Amino acid sequence: MTDARSIIATIRDGGQPAPDDLRWFAAGLASGAVTDAQAGAFAMAVLLKGLNEEGRVALTRGMRDSGKVLAWDLPGPVVDKHSTGGIGDCTSLLLAPALAACGAYVPMISGRGLGHTGGTLDKLESIPGFRTGLTETALRKQVSQIKCAIVAASADLAPADRRLYAIRDVTGTVESIDLITASILSKKLAAGLEALVLDVKCGSGAFMKTPERAEALARALVSTAQGAGCMTSALITDMSQPLATAAGNALEVIEVMETLTGTSVNTALWDLTTALGGEVLALAGLAADPKDGEGRIAEALQSGAAAEIFGRMVASQGGPADFVERWPDRLPSAPVMREVPGLADGFVARIDGEALGHAVVRLGGGRLRESDKVNPSVGLSDLAGIGEETGAGVPLAMIHAATEDAADVAVRAVQAAYGIVSEMPSEPALIQKRIA
Repeated sequence: MTDARSIIATIRDGGQPAPDDLRWFAAGLASGAVTDAQAGAFAMAVLLKGLNEEGRVALTRGMRDSGKVLAWDLPGPVVDKHSTGGIGDCTSLLLAPALAACGAYVPMISGRGLGHTGGTLDKLESIPGFRTGLTETALRKQVSQIKCAIVAASADLAPADRRLYAIRDVTGTVESIDLITASILSKKLAAGLEALVLDVKCGSGAFMKTPERAEALARALVSTAQGAGCMTSALITDMSQPLATAAGNALEVIEVMETLTGTSVNTALWDLTTALGGEVLALAGLAADPKDGEGRIAEALQSGAAAEIFGRMVASQGGPADFVERWPDRLPSAPVMREVPGLADGFVARIDGEALGHAVVRLGGGRLRESDKVNPSVGLSDLAGIGEETGAGVPLAMIHAATEDAADVAVRAVQAAYGIVSEMPSEPALIQKRIA
């Protein structure tokens, strides 16, 4: 008879539980048959000893199957993208409607800000009236009619993950690549996907700071997702500097809308969106290869097709029907704006992305506690990037704050996050490696 103690002991002693035992443990997390103490011991054992590929697949499938798993009957492939989180990363808002314009169906289940990183749902909720909580019936209707939706996970989706995630947070086991993999994929695969692309961030603004850690996670994610039956690839991408030139909810939506409508295209956002979209279209059979897929995504953005679908999605989820036409009037703005002066003449060589993320959180753009209310208008814009010249009279960023005192604190935090040198450094490559 399977029991939690024997599973934990097997992992503790360096063994590998049978796949059926790991699926039983996942079901026990959801049902309550596994206690908090046992869940914590399991997480620590996995962190210290690890699971093999078969074990990761079994745990992921078990967590996926611990709740409702969506099934679709649509005239095109069901696809999605997941990012491991960074600063100024708002590609989901561009990619979901672009994929829909290319014939894919995108039920994108997203999250809120975590630690120093921003959350897709928080960004969208800066749009007045936008609802991220849809019923399954409403989600199915919208995906069928508009081809995309960006929503929060429902309570019956991968409940084992919700339980284990909370326990990992308080037991010092968040860093386990095996548990990160099962957590990410159990939620994504419960959405009934046929193809998935993963954006694994690497650098100062990412959870994975080194190329080695980022590649280890990317390989674990790809092999596990494919083992669970979903066509998947991953791009390891740079997060040594913010992806957008803004960090903060409404400010990032502004940058998305500028890119969607062609008024001011952010090259890094554009390049990463087309690269990720090209991967998905190729995996789903909607493009001959990733390069062909990139061209199709670029055309969806250039033609306005993605902007049109984004507008329909916003209206369907409770936002203004004229958002694409009048977005500058629809988004909130902060009462205090302050330039961040450079402290030394030279070139930007290093950016502490995590510090910038924490500065946004302290401005009110994120949460220090789960119950905190987010101020959608605050954050940072016009962020200087690596290789840019700075000095007296050349600001590093613009602060958007609720109060003068909060702006004072943010100015000092942003200045401390920038490293300046006398000679121009080379800019890191945006896309560092492809894992398939």
